[in-house]
Amino acid sequence: MTRAGLTAERLTRAAAELADEIGFENVTVSAVARRFGVKDASLYSHIRNAQDLRIRVALLALAELADRVAAALAGRAGKDALVAFANAYRAYAKEHPGRYAAMQIDLDPETAAASAGPRHAEMTRAILRGYQLAEPDQTDAVRMMHSTFHGYVSLERSGGFRHTPREVDTSWARSLDALDAVLRNWPPQ
Repeated sequence: MTRAGLTAERLTRAAAELADEIGFENVTVSAVARRFGVKDASLYSHIRNAQDLRIRVALLALAELADRVAAALAGRAGKDALVAFANAYRAYAKEHPGRYAAMQIDLDPETAAASAGPRHAEMTRAILRGYQLAEPDQTDAVRMMHSTFHGYVSLERSGGFRHTPREVDTSWARSLDALDAVLRNWPPQ
């Protein structure tokens, strides 16, 4: 018998909503149980423990972002694809700060392989094919792109750009222009 309509999926979605509201680090089994008006023990027939719940939120977030990026990339190539990917990434991080934080947890290799992570990697590599980068440069470029997007979003979220006179969106656009320039003019080995 399912109590209060509990399912692993409903618990995961509730935890993701809580993460966006109160911060991923504050999501607990108790907090999710309170949201449903049940005791903590009621959740354990659907999830193993708090870590399982956190991983489920991370997997949900990875899938949501992959879907959003895929939609943004449809029919685009080159710089247009790069900007679409980056803007979808940034928008997701702004709209879902707790879920974005969840995506940063370290997943074991088996879980990571079964997640939307490989979709993210393939979409990133598809963008890079437009810049005609081959391995090992492609891997270096994937890492640079992710570092740029994550670094900018993280600094922006923490207020790191508050005290500068330049508009944050303008700097974002210029950063993407610079990233495009680097990718078009990738240095030879």
